[in-house]
Amino acid sequence: MITFPCCKINLGLNVVNRRTDGYHDIETVFYPVQLCDALDVKLMDKQFPSDVACDLLTKVCDKGVLKVENLCPEQDNLVVRAYNLIAADYDIPRVHAHLIKYIPSQAGLGGGSSDAAAMIRLLDERFRLNMGIAEMERYAARLGADCAFFITSEAAYATGIGDKLHPIDNRTKHLEGYYLALVKPDVAVPTGKAYAAITPRKPAECCRDIVQRPISEWRGRLVNDFEEPVFKMFPVLAEIKEALYDAGAEFALMSGSGSTMFGIFRNEVKNLDSLFPDCFTKVIEL
Repeated sequence: MITFPCCKINLGLNVVNRRTDGYHDIETVFYPVQLCDALDVKLMDKQFPSDVACDLLTKVCDKGVLKVENLCPEQDNLVVRAYNLIAADYDIPRVHAHLIKYIPSQAGLGGGSSDAAAMIRLLDERFRLNMGIAEMERYAARLGADCAFFITSEAAYATGIGDKLHPIDNRTKHLEGYYLALVKPDVAVPTGKAYAAITPRKPAECCRDIVQRPISEWRGRLVNDFEEPVFKMFPVLAEIKEALYDAGAEFALMSGSGSTMFGIFRNEVKNLDSLFPDCFTKVIEL
């Protein structure tokens, strides 16, 4: 059984409070983007000699070539952790998982979280667990702050640590027909260091309300609080943002804590790879 977990961008990201448990409360709009990984799960034969209930083969797409690559120890991968989380409460068979990564890692796009949520959905469907959306979201939230969003992958306003989701109906419908340009340089942003550099504060205007306005009004109003500290660490990200505006973007921002920058364009961008030759680039119609 195969599924194609998508990624997301953050339309605004405000860090509003430092919690006593060490986490931070945020306000953001998660928006699904059809740049997808592929996750295939098959039953493990009862005679197959394995010390684990879920093994994982990971391949990464590098410039159109698939390469076997362990992004982390196999049993630490969120896909396997998702299986083990469900298996602790449900009697499910052993499985082989095959993950093909097209979403870049450490990019602020939620690829790992999406893969984990996809595993939960696959197990629920394949083994008829009948968990329901709310229960799957509760399991997903235990794996990562943005995992719950990917159970349905529908645009949502998120609060708490990113795990409290609020439907935003058709408030982002005006994005349809625009083009999204993703640009990720070879930069890995240390999330903990980025959070440590932020002074939490309530925004003057909520991102949920700003995204209802025309995209031409977003610049200067819809912000990502991580940009200021992260741009100081990696000035190339600020340069990419300005280059996106120079290329005609109506709006540009960093996704999550980085390091992907995105631009929203009225017309399709034809030469993104030549504008950013040393970066991962992708243009997607919204």
